This record gives sequence, structure tokens and C-alpha cells, in this order.
Amino acid sequence: MMGIEYLEASPERVVGRMPVKGNTQPYGILHGGASCVLAESIGSAGAALTAGEGRIAVGVEINATHHRPATEGFVTAVATRVHAGRTLATFDIAITDDQDRRVCTARLTCMLRDAPPAP
Repeated sequence: MMGIEYLEASPERVVGRMPVKGNTQPYGILHGGASCVLAESIGSAGAALTAGEGRIAVGVEINATHHRPATEGFVTAVATRVHAGRTLATFDIAITDDQDRRVCTARLTCMLRDAPPAP
């Protein structure tokens, strides 16, 4: 488990945080893949809220730029919706450390679809 905690959630903005400890690479710094998991988790939550009842959000593209290492404490991610249409939602995600320094910038696009019928 990544230890992601959701702090705020609406269709326009989702905020979450994750501990650095337990999510590091062998060098003791936050793993870039962990940053992507955090970004996709909170961005997908925003996309699901954007999609609304009876619809689902499915990630189709994510990119991330890693700016600086994080070695302790928590990283906080803020996903801000930049596009919402009938079929796509896109979020910009800024991940910062406990000193409010940018660790990673990501963008996530999700396809919005009608939910499949229950089995």
C-alpha cells in the first residue's frame, strides 16, 4: 500500500498526500513511479467525480517531470482540472515536499465512459 491519504476532493480539485518512507528507490529518495501512482490516484479521483454517477473514468495518458528528490516526510499532490468534456478530463498535478518545494509536475488524461452493466 502506498499510504495515500485524500485531504480534499471535488470534480475541479483533489488534494492528497503520501509518505516518502516506504515509497523510495534503493538510493533512499522518493521513487518516480510512486510519484506517478500518487498523481494518477488523485487525478483519477477527480476524473471520476467529473464523470458523475453512472459513468467511469479510465486513465489513457500520464506524463511526469521529476524536479527534485524527496527523502523524508510527506509529499502532497494537488490535482487541478484543466479540461472537462463529455469523453475526456485532464488534470494538472503538482507534487510538493514538506517545504513546499516542487518535487514533480504531472498531467493525467482520463477517458469518461458510461459504466458497464453490473454482472
